[in-house]
Order: sequence, then C-alpha cells, then structure tokens
Amino acid sequence: MNKLPLTDQDTVLFTKIVKKINFFASMNMGLMEKILNRIYYYQYDSGEKVCKQGDIGDAFYVIAEGRLKVSIREAFLFSRTLATLGPGDCFGEMALLESKPRNATVTCEEPSKIFVLTSEHFDQALAENPSFKQEIKKLAADRQFEIDHKK
Repeated sequence: MNKLPLTDQDTVLFTKIVKKINFFASMNMGLMEKILNRIYYYQYDSGEKVCKQGDIGDAFYVIAEGRLKVSIREAFLFSRTLATLGPGDCFGEMALLESKPRNATVTCEEPSKIFVLTSEHFDQALAENPSFKQEIKKLAADRQFEIDHKK
C-alpha cells in the first residue's frame, strides 16, 4: 500500500463517486468539504489485503479504481467469496458503526486506488450529520442481512 497525494482531480473524482452513494447524496456541501479534508488516498497492489476478517474496524473505504474480492473464512482453510467490488463501491461501515471485528477480508484482485476515511474522522462526520449517521446504519443493517442470508 502506498499513500498517494490527493490532487484536485482526485477530490472531484471522490465527490462524483460518493454523490452516487445514498448516504453521501443527502450530505450538505459544508460537511462534504470537511470530509474531503479528512480523506486519504492509497494505491494497493494486486493480491494485497485492504482489511482482514477479525481485525478491528478502523476505516471506511471508497473504491476509485480496481477490482476487489470480499471473502469470509468459514473453516480453517476454506474461504467463500461474498462479492466483487469495483469503482464506486464502498465498504467498512459495519465495523465502524458497531465497534465489532471485520466480518470479511477484502483483497485486491488487480492494482486498485482507494479513498480511505479513518474511524476518527468517520466518527466526527457522523456526529456532525445525523441524517448521514442514519443512512450508514441502514446500509450496515442491509449488508448484515445479506451476509446472514448467504450462509
């Protein structure tokens, strides 16, 4: 993983991506600007793990480029793919909201660029916008339902 400088073009890309995500779409411009000042941007290599099942949730991720695999470990050596994510998809909200270990491992299937909002900055954003917090909770509940019913 390599930290990338966040350019004006990257900021525009992030804004375009998140405006398509329900919980960001309702966000006012003032809060969006605060979030933009808190975003990190990283390049991951193919095969690199972004987060691992069981780890503490410490960030929320928005994919700018690449393809990532979401998998869960069900037995000592067996893992099952739950989803494939690509540009415009996000993940990581469940662990942040519930202060629980991550439900899945996310691995890059190709070189990928990902925007990252740390838990500290994520919590600040939630505190500053109650409607944002409600949307995140709904997304987390929907994802948990999907995980529970794919077993």
